[in-house]
This record gives sequence, C-alpha cells and structure tokens, in this order.
Amino acid sequence: MSVLQILNERSNTTCELCASKSNLSLYTIPPSLNENVENTILACKTCMDQINGDAEMEPNHWRCLNDSMWSEHVAVQVMSWRMLQRLRSEGWPKDLLDMMYLDEDALALARATGEDKEESEKIIHRDINGVVLANGDSVVLIKDLKVKGSSMVAKQGTAVRNIRLDHENPNYIEGKVNGQHIVIVTDYVKKT
Repeated sequence: MSVLQILNERSNTTCELCASKSNLSLYTIPPSLNENVENTILACKTCMDQINGDAEMEPNHWRCLNDSMWSEHVAVQVMSWRMLQRLRSEGWPKDLLDMMYLDEDALALARATGEDKEESEKIIHRDINGVVLANGDSVVLIKDLKVKGSSMVAKQGTAVRNIRLDHENPNYIEGKVNGQHIVIVTDYVKKT
C-alpha cells in the first residue's frame, strides 16, 4: 500500500489539519527528506499554501488546530504545533500551546525548523548570491564537489531539488544527488 493510500485511509480522505476534502496532497514535514507514513500528512491546498508561505496566513483558518493538535499521529501533532507557533502573536494559539503535549522526541522534531524562535534568533540560509533558501527549494551546484566518504563527485550544474535546511548551521543544506543523500555547503549553490 502506498503512503497516499495509507494516509487517505487514516484521515478518511480529509486534510489532517483542517478536515477539508478538496485539493489534497502529501506534505512531508521538514527536515525529513523521505516520504513515509510517520513523517507525512495529507493536507489541502489552502493549508499547504500557507505552510509553504505561498499565501498570506489566515489566522481564522487555523482555528481548526484546536482539533488536529489532539491527533494520535505525531506528524499531525508536529505540524499543528508549528502552525500554532507561527500564529502565537494572535493570542488564542498561546492557550492551545499551553494545553498541548508532545513527548520529548516529537517536541525535538517540532522544534527542528525553529518555528518557536523569534525572527532575530532564527538561522537564515543563503545561497552564494545571498538569496534566502527555504525547505523544498531547488538549487544548482556552482562547482564540482567531492562527496566525503565516497568516490562520487557532484558535478557543477547539477540540480538538487527539495533541499532541507540544517537548523543548527546556516552554511549547510541537505539534498539528494544521483540518488545519494548528501550535505552541501551553501557557498557552492545557487537557488533556481
């Protein structure tokens, strides 16, 4: 059974955040690279656009988190926590965050993207031209890079899609090159 089939079954073919039944797709929670049932949720286009920053945040849309934060699935809990953190200036999300419980491992995963930090505390990743990088972006290598621990050389001009940011070091991103998961220094990439 595919990840999509399992998530459709577990969510009754609804968005696991807002319960919408239209325009559903898979969302793998950062910093995860591989889509699987434990780190992926089923989300509608409205939720996805706001999560990815493609649409302006609509605080009232996210009142649905009052229900989804109690999900038995860790990925849903983590995304609920992250969205409540983004909205905490609204007031009501603080009350929900005070009620919410995440075990130690889930809380560590939730904090991996720095949603709970103030803007001045967040680590910002930039490419060689100073353009801000985000999870899911695509970049191109600007020089040949030897991959430590292997004989592979990632060639200049290679596209790396769906990157993940290292939330402890602003100079590192992760991605797959020729099917191999590698860490790349941001000084050697350009956002596409």
